[in-house]
Amino acid sequence: MNRALRYATVGVIAVSLLAGGSAAAFAAPQDLHTPAPTVATAPAAASLTAKASATTVKAWEQFRITGIAKGIKAGTKLTVQQKQGKKWVSLPAQTPVNSSGAYAVRVKLGIKGVNQLRMATGSTVSPVVSVTVR
Repeated sequence: MNRALRYATVGVIAVSLLAGGSAAAFAAPQDLHTPAPTVATAPAAASLTAKASATTVKAWEQFRITGIAKGIKAGTKLTVQQKQGKKWVSLPAQTPVNSSGAYAVRVKLGIKGVNQLRMATGSTVSPVVSVTVR
Protein backbone atom coordinates (compact mmCIF):
# COMPACT_ATOMS: atom_id res chain seq x y z
CA MET A 1 0.00 0.00 0.00
CA ASN A 2 2.84 2.37 0.79
CA ARG A 3 4.28 1.87 -2.70
CA ALA A 4 0.89 2.57 -4.31
CA LEU A 5 0.55 5.82 -2.37
CA ARG A 6 4.01 6.95 -3.47
CA TYR A 7 3.24 6.22 -7.15
CA ALA A 8 -0.08 8.03 -6.89
CA THR A 9 1.59 11.11 -5.41
CA VAL A 10 4.30 11.18 -8.09
CA GLY A 11 1.67 10.67 -10.77
CA VAL A 12 -0.45 13.58 -9.51
CA ILE A 13 2.59 15.90 -9.43
CA ALA A 14 3.70 14.87 -12.93
CA VAL A 15 0.22 15.27 -14.40
CA SER A 16 -0.17 18.67 -12.73
CA LEU A 17 3.13 19.93 -14.11
CA LEU A 18 2.51 18.57 -17.60
CA ALA A 19 -0.97 20.06 -17.69
CA GLY A 20 0.37 23.53 -16.83
CA GLY A 21 -0.82 23.45 -13.25
CA SER A 22 0.66 25.58 -10.56
CA ALA A 23 4.20 24.53 -9.84
CA ALA A 24 4.18 26.97 -6.93
CA ALA A 25 1.85 24.62 -5.06
CA PHE A 26 4.75 22.18 -4.88
CA ALA A 27 7.46 24.74 -4.22
CA ALA A 28 9.10 24.89 -0.85
CA PRO A 29 6.95 27.01 1.49
CA GLN A 30 9.89 29.14 2.69
CA ASP A 31 10.16 30.65 -0.82
CA LEU A 32 6.76 32.28 -0.32
CA HIS A 33 7.90 34.15 2.81
CA THR A 34 11.34 35.27 1.68
CA PRO A 35 11.54 39.07 1.25
CA ALA A 36 12.10 40.32 -2.27
CA PRO A 37 15.73 41.15 -3.02
CA THR A 38 16.54 44.85 -2.91
CA VAL A 39 17.84 46.48 -6.05
CA ALA A 40 20.97 48.55 -5.46
CA THR A 41 21.32 51.61 -7.64
CA ALA A 42 24.70 52.11 -9.20
CA PRO A 43 26.48 55.37 -8.39
CA ALA A 44 26.33 57.98 -11.12
CA ALA A 45 29.22 57.72 -13.52
CA ALA A 46 31.78 60.47 -13.10
CA SER A 47 31.88 63.05 -15.88
CA LEU A 48 33.55 66.36 -16.67
CA THR A 49 32.61 69.21 -18.99
CA ALA A 50 35.10 71.78 -20.26
CA LYS A 51 34.87 75.12 -22.03
CA ALA A 52 37.67 77.56 -22.87
CA SER A 53 37.09 81.29 -22.39
CA ALA A 54 38.83 81.95 -25.73
CA THR A 55 39.35 79.92 -28.90
CA THR A 56 42.34 82.00 -30.07
CA VAL A 57 45.05 83.55 -27.87
CA LYS A 58 48.53 85.03 -28.25
CA ALA A 59 51.47 82.95 -26.99
CA TRP A 60 51.53 82.99 -23.17
CA GLU A 61 48.24 84.91 -22.98
CA GLN A 62 46.11 83.75 -20.09
CA PHE A 63 42.67 82.19 -20.63
CA ARG A 64 40.40 80.02 -18.49
CA ILE A 65 38.95 76.55 -18.76
CA THR A 66 35.72 76.15 -16.79
CA GLY A 67 33.30 73.30 -16.37
CA ILE A 68 31.22 71.05 -14.15
CA ALA A 69 32.29 67.82 -12.47
CA LYS A 70 29.51 65.30 -11.80
CA GLY A 71 30.02 62.27 -9.59
CA ILE A 72 33.37 63.68 -8.36
CA LYS A 73 33.86 64.72 -4.74
CA ALA A 74 34.43 68.36 -3.84
CA GLY A 75 38.12 69.09 -3.33
CA THR A 76 39.27 66.57 -5.94
CA LYS A 77 42.13 68.00 -8.02
CA LEU A 78 41.59 68.29 -11.77
CA THR A 79 44.58 68.54 -14.08
CA VAL A 80 44.83 70.21 -17.50
CA GLN A 81 46.17 67.82 -20.14
CA GLN A 82 47.53 68.77 -23.56
CA LYS A 83 47.81 66.45 -26.54
CA GLN A 84 51.43 66.39 -27.66
CA GLY A 85 51.86 64.10 -30.65
CA LYS A 86 49.91 60.97 -29.79
CA LYS A 87 50.19 61.35 -26.00
CA TRP A 88 48.22 63.32 -23.43
CA VAL A 89 50.67 65.23 -21.20
CA SER A 90 49.63 66.66 -17.83
CA LEU A 91 50.42 70.37 -17.51
CA PRO A 92 51.29 71.98 -14.16
CA ALA A 93 47.84 73.62 -14.09
CA GLN A 94 45.51 72.12 -11.48
CA THR A 95 42.33 73.20 -9.74
CA PRO A 96 40.00 71.67 -7.15
CA VAL A 97 36.31 70.90 -7.70
CA ASN A 98 34.21 73.21 -5.50
CA SER A 99 31.22 72.14 -3.39
CA SER A 100 28.74 72.75 -6.24
CA GLY A 101 30.82 70.66 -8.68
CA ALA A 102 32.15 73.62 -10.68
CA TYR A 103 35.78 74.38 -11.44
CA ALA A 104 37.87 77.03 -13.20
CA VAL A 105 41.58 77.03 -14.02
CA ARG A 106 43.87 79.64 -15.62
CA VAL A 107 46.01 78.41 -18.50
CA LYS A 108 48.88 79.90 -20.53
CA LEU A 109 50.17 78.13 -23.64
CA GLY A 110 53.34 78.74 -25.62
CA ILE A 111 53.06 76.07 -28.34
CA LYS A 112 51.81 77.86 -31.45
CA GLY A 113 49.07 76.34 -33.55
CA VAL A 114 45.98 74.39 -32.52
CA ASN A 115 46.30 72.99 -29.00
CA GLN A 116 43.98 70.20 -27.88
CA LEU A 117 43.27 70.35 -24.15
CA ARG A 118 41.16 68.38 -21.69
CA MET A 119 40.59 68.15 -17.95
CA ALA A 120 41.33 64.91 -16.14
CA THR A 121 41.17 63.21 -12.78
CA GLY A 122 41.94 59.52 -12.54
CA SER A 123 40.33 57.79 -15.51
CA THR A 124 37.68 60.51 -15.95
CA VAL A 125 38.39 63.01 -18.72
CA SER A 126 36.44 65.86 -20.27
CA PRO A 127 35.72 66.32 -23.96
CA VAL A 128 38.58 67.96 -25.90
CA VAL A 129 38.74 71.76 -26.10
CA SER A 130 40.74 73.33 -28.93
CA VAL A 131 42.59 76.64 -28.46
CA THR A 132 44.67 78.20 -31.23
CA VAL A 133 47.85 79.99 -30.15
CA ARG A 134 49.10 82.71 -32.56
